[in-house]
This record gives sequence, C-alpha cells and structure tokens, in this order.
Amino acid sequence: MPGEDVPLIGVVGPCSSGKSVLARRLRARGYRVKEIRQEHSCVPDMWQRITKPALLVYLDVSMEEGARREGLAKPSSWWVEEREFRLAHARQHCDLYVDTTALTPDEVLEQVAAFLGK
Repeated sequence: MPGEDVPLIGVVGPCSSGKSVLARRLRARGYRVKEIRQEHSCVPDMWQRITKPALLVYLDVSMEEGARREGLAKPSSWWVEEREFRLAHARQHCDLYVDTTALTPDEVLEQVAAFLGK
C-alpha cells in the first residue's frame, strides 16, 4: 500500500461524472486518491481547504448524460447551481479536466493514468 509520500490526487466533478469509479480504479493501481464531494458544498474552495490534493482531476459530464446515468428523464433542478457555482472554483484550478460524457470508464482511466504518468 502506498505511503504518505505518494502524492494525494483529488477527484472532483458533478454527480454522475464518474468520480467514484475513477477513484476506485486509481486506488487499485496504487495511487492515493480522495473523491471530493465539492458538488454538495456551498464553500467554493472546500476541496482545497479540507483535502489539499497535490493534483486535482476534474471530471465533467453533460446535463443530459448525467441524467441518463442517474436514470432520470431530465436533468435535476439543482444541476446548474452544482456545476456553475459549487464546482466553478475546482474547475478553474484543476490540473486535469476530462469530459466523461462520451467516454467509457476505461477511457477515462486511460486519460488520467496517461496524465499521471507524465
């Protein structure tokens, strides 16, 4: 198991963007990962204050795809607030931005792993 000397990677993004799946898969590869639930906080920089990741990965997803992944007929009423206000600071400060809308979990993992391997 990696020690504290391994940099902490934060994963943030709107609901249904794939944060949990990516975090689990990165951990399986030996990375220290924290799935940050910034989308539930009204404190814009909570991700930074509490977690203090060495690298921040922002996963995004379209409103329509997010709703489909959640099994909803249409996007939730809180979608715009979550994405445009609660996640704006993290999106502006991320080290890697990945739009997962048209990607499989394997493709997301490949993109993030390639970035981390640099």
